Amino acid sequence: MNILEELYYGNLRPVEKCFDRNSQYAKFVRIIGDNEEKLTTFLQALPETAEEQHLFSQLMNAQIELLAFSEKNRFIEGFQFGARFLLDSLVLPQQSVLRDIS
Repeated sequence: MNILEELYYGNLRPVEKCFDRNSQYAKFVRIIGDNEEKLTTFLQALPETAEEQHLFSQLMNAQIELLAFSEKNRFIEGFQFGARFLLDSLVLPQQSVLRDIS
């Protein structure tokens, strides 16, 4: 199949990625997860912190949404840049002050 057919049939999923558990990326994921868990546990241990727990939850959800929004836009911008690069390189006439020696 060509790339358009692969995309149509859902075989291309540029958003779905895995990562090495020993990578720098994994290190940051662990730090975020550990700190989120510690803060949640801390807030739950305090008396009458339902509002603070809700605010923290909203903060985490907003950060996740912002990250997803940013990733989507970066993907679109990268795709558009690649398309412009190809268009400029392959389709548009080359205008140069120099020419080949015949």
